[in-house]
Amino acid sequence: MRNGATAASGPIAARGRAVFYPPCAHRTGGPPVLVLAWKGVRLSARGVPGSPHPDSRRVQAPHISRETPVRAAELFVKCLENEDVEFMFGIPGEENIDIMDALLGSRIRFITTRHEQGAAFMADVYGRLTGRAGVCISTLGPGATNLITGVADANMDRAPVVAIAGQGSTRRMHKESHQILDLVNLFRPITKYSSQIREPDIVSEVVRKAFKVAQTEKPGACFIDFPENIAEAEAGDRKPIEVQAAYTSAPPDFKIAEAARITSEAKCPVILAGNGVIRQNACDSLASFAEVLRIPVATTFMSKGAIPFSNNYSLGTIGLKSRDLVSFAFERADVVICIGYDMVEYHPEEWNPRGDKVIVHIDALPAEVDEHYIVATGVLGDIGEALRGIAFAAGPKHHSPLKALRRAIVEEWTRYAADQAFPVKPQKIVSDLREALAADDIVICDVGAHKMWVGRMYRTERPNTCIISNGFASMGIAVPGALAAKLANPERKVVAVTGDAGFLMNSQEIETALRYGTPFVILIWNDSEYGLITWHQLRHFGRPSHVAFKNPDFVTYAESFGARGYRIEKTADLVPTLKSALAEDRVAVIDCPVDYSENMKLTEWQTALQSPV
Repeated sequence: MRNGATAASGPIAARGRAVFYPPCAHRTGGPPVLVLAWKGVRLSARGVPGSPHPDSRRVQAPHISRETPVRAAELFVKCLENEDVEFMFGIPGEENIDIMDALLGSRIRFITTRHEQGAAFMADVYGRLTGRAGVCISTLGPGATNLITGVADANMDRAPVVAIAGQGSTRRMHKESHQILDLVNLFRPITKYSSQIREPDIVSEVVRKAFKVAQTEKPGACFIDFPENIAEAEAGDRKPIEVQAAYTSAPPDFKIAEAARITSEAKCPVILAGNGVIRQNACDSLASFAEVLRIPVATTFMSKGAIPFSNNYSLGTIGLKSRDLVSFAFERADVVICIGYDMVEYHPEEWNPRGDKVIVHIDALPAEVDEHYIVATGVLGDIGEALRGIAFAAGPKHHSPLKALRRAIVEEWTRYAADQAFPVKPQKIVSDLREALAADDIVICDVGAHKMWVGRMYRTERPNTCIISNGFASMGIAVPGALAAKLANPERKVVAVTGDAGFLMNSQEIETALRYGTPFVILIWNDSEYGLITWHQLRHFGRPSHVAFKNPDFVTYAESFGARGYRIEKTADLVPTLKSALAEDRVAVIDCPVDYSENMKLTEWQTALQSPV
């Protein structure tokens, strides 16, 4: 490490084979004791041989003195460790070399990616799955701008992320200079907090604030700009700041009473559950609430699994702009109980077009202002506490007029299980994917026509087992996201579900996954066009426009990385191929032709749809 210095704790290393271990934290009184490890043998201050140190073959550092100061970059890494950062995703660059050097002595595992956008998506999905901020890093200029799409996606999908970019020296930022951009202002509209470290003394405060803001409801992205001359400067005896998590208070009793009264008086209430339920670990409370009060639940795409689909009160998901079976629940409802709902996913105009629904808003934060979302009462605070309080005070429904709707949805979602047409129908792909995976396995869904089918029909039993980007909704998230999901949950199987277009946007991260030994399956829905846009064009104009393209041989492409490639040539092969691919100890790519003529058939079916209730 530069000048032989590392962070304040652990071995202080430099080039060579000697290691200085600072005094143990529990020693009190007297001068510090020097212990050197030389060629694997511990030496006391008097040069007496001791036992080999376990790190002596790994860390090399001769010619060190106790007075060597800590650099700002080393303090920065210590601050990341203080936040329990497990992984950092990114690409080394000239302006972040001090951070990269400091990471050599850190417990943080650095994942070197092949594109900064891939790094940002990895941090995005990691943050969403764990609730802890995912961390990504780039160099200045073009490296930083490559982070933007993934950072924006995290911010609008409410995933905690801290993005870091190296920056040129502050001595050249006042004038035109090579690769210099005003990154703080560039990232400000797509983050909750964007700041530059201008002095070594503020490293600890900036890092602590970024993590606190990123992880506080509603979570999102934060950005830190770290100039190279500040990173290499001395930071003195500064230390990380104690981590203090934000606290979500219990909701007021009078608000619980108001919500209980409205719920009790409702003739046909329905629950709309959003991703806030999952973020606040309130899924069990949601299921109990629905069962005790006998109220059916529809979830948004990003809250799939907040209530198991097998639960008799689950109506599946709502999220298509066109009228679907679940839409009849909202047409019939007089009261809509919105729990952890975020309109960035699904606009209230879609389910409350006349603005006549009585809305109960249950969330950590006040409702967004919208003419179709006028709240009768807002219960603000811990969602689980709110649901338990309302369930205790409200009277249950003795008859649900929506039972027939539940039966119709189950029938629609399962009727393609035996279909053998080829190319494979989207409904069949979703059904076979569900059959091949365990309830706790994870699907990372990219954006395209396949997202609509997965969001609509994939039967999810657990929270955070079907990750869909539905706020910013960026293509290219599935492959890097699957890598992050596997790192966060190595014991689970992971499948990236992607279209052929989205796959090629970040397929380079297959090499990253192979290098770090993170096996997962990539299921490509192959139609050689931008299928979702074709669907929209056909609905609006009756003809497609400039959406077709040609694909490489995906099997050969996968094998060129060292991955395993499969091609589906008949529908009956899909389930066994999925199971074989999931058993691999490396990345496996499945090329599955899809019949997207089903898109317009769905549109026509929905247009003629009659309410079953």
